[in-house]
Amino acid sequence: MAFGQAWALFKRLFPFVAVILVYESFRSVADKLNTHINYLLAPHVDKFLFGNLPTVYLQNWWWRGHASWYDYALYIPYLLHFILPLGLAVLVWKTREKHYWRVVSTYLVVAFAAFLTFFIIPAAPPWLAAQNHYIQPITRISSDVWAGLGLRNFPSFYNHITPNQVAAIPSLHSAWAVLLLIFVYKLYGRRWAMLVAIYPLLIFVGTVYEGEHYVFDVIAGVVYALAGYAATPYLMRTASRFRAKLAKLPLVERARSTYSSSTKTVLKSKR
Repeated sequence: MAFGQAWALFKRLFPFVAVILVYESFRSVADKLNTHINYLLAPHVDKFLFGNLPTVYLQNWWWRGHASWYDYALYIPYLLHFILPLGLAVLVWKTREKHYWRVVSTYLVVAFAAFLTFFIIPAAPPWLAAQNHYIQPITRISSDVWAGLGLRNFPSFYNHITPNQVAAIPSLHSAWAVLLLIFVYKLYGRRWAMLVAIYPLLIFVGTVYEGEHYVFDVIAGVVYALAGYAATPYLMRTASRFRAKLAKLPLVERARSTYSSSTKTVLKSKR
């Protein structure tokens, strides 16, 4: 607003934010459409790889029974999950504008791919699995972090409003953190990427240590990020070709084509 660019910013960011909100609303119903929660896949993989849960190892090494300075330091990156993609979008818009839609589209592709996985495999995070006695007891450190900040009832409030508590596979925090690193490296070079690399490392270690994710979830998030980055250009080109073909159709024929395709879809679904 100060630089007279509020409308331009709104046109760039509104579609991104609107689709993220749509994703969040979809995510909130994923666990209600499939109520078979998977508690054991991720911990079994972690135990196979490491002998025991990495969360247990990390908490045995670092947890002191109360929030220490490094607990806050590891939790702050977790809170930047939605803020940093928006910040990256604004930065790319102002400095590398031709890449803007590639960046935001990649984030959205990864988000909706994760949603489909949340729907197919609702998976519990470590703190919830421990709470329901599927794994050994662990501490949900975020509760103590908020308590240390004087917000003792915040975790219960957050659990009440959070859209989906069984959306652990993949770790979208890890996926989006990796996308941040990839785009900074591709658009701004190795020097800035080396600095930004601290963020995904803090996310990887912090989410496992805090009991929010298993290592398996983190690995899955990295895979989704890499796959989404590779697939998005093809999806964008396909969408662009479809829009170009649609634009060439006369208005009546375009409406007829849209109606015909929707009718066929309904008939197929009824069959």
